[in-house]
Amino acid sequence: MDDFPVPVLWTASPATTLDFYRALGYTVTHEQTRPYVYLALEFHGCPVHFNSPQGFEPPPEQVGCLVMVDDVAARHREFTAALRAAFGKVPAKGRPRITRFRPGQSRFTLVDLDGNTLLFIQRNEPAKLEYGGSSDLEDLARVLDNARILRDFKNDDRAAARVLEVGLGRFAATAAPVERARALAMLAEIAVAAEDPERAARYRDEVRALELSAEDRAAVAAELGAGADLERWLAETH
Repeated sequence: MDDFPVPVLWTASPATTLDFYRALGYTVTHEQTRPYVYLALEFHGCPVHFNSPQGFEPPPEQVGCLVMVDDVAARHREFTAALRAAFGKVPAKGRPRITRFRPGQSRFTLVDLDGNTLLFIQRNEPAKLEYGGSSDLEDLARVLDNARILRDFKNDDRAAARVLEVGLGRFAATAAPVERARALAMLAEIAVAAEDPERAARYRDEVRALELSAEDRAAVAAELGAGADLERWLAETH
């Protein structure tokens, strides 16, 4: 059998950690609180362990481990259902939380109550990702590409929104209307994720005010639809 590493994460409360991961579907394979804390859990053959070292103060949130899975979309659905059952709705802000999953994404993030961050990645995700800003693109089109990577692969909505807002300020006057509409629709979806419905509505109104062809509106519809899907995902209760 090949050697493989087992991540050891931090727990401030063993009972709370066990409850949380059990709710997700993890199996507890070892539970020890004396003479020191050590917990071992497993999910689909993937182990994760926890301890509580004395005199150690971890940062508020830290990447705990990467988890490679065969079907990342299915895992996200599984965790979403489990979290909704445990908390009444999907926790998307604070701790714990799970990031949203859009069509075409290959990863999502789960943060537990102690700030341990588990990054779930599609096993066959390309080894080398194109991290946005392609040299083949210019102006607002390049900004859109950068924002997509920040949002979908780095899970950094704040940076994505900042890039889009700056890009619109620089290129709105010269960009094609469909590019402006896509940028505004992306900002609307990010506002939904931030649970800021007024801002989301404002961006959607700006999209509607643009003079777009039927073909352009169809091109923007998927982005607007993603925001609507996200609203339902966040609002749905168990």
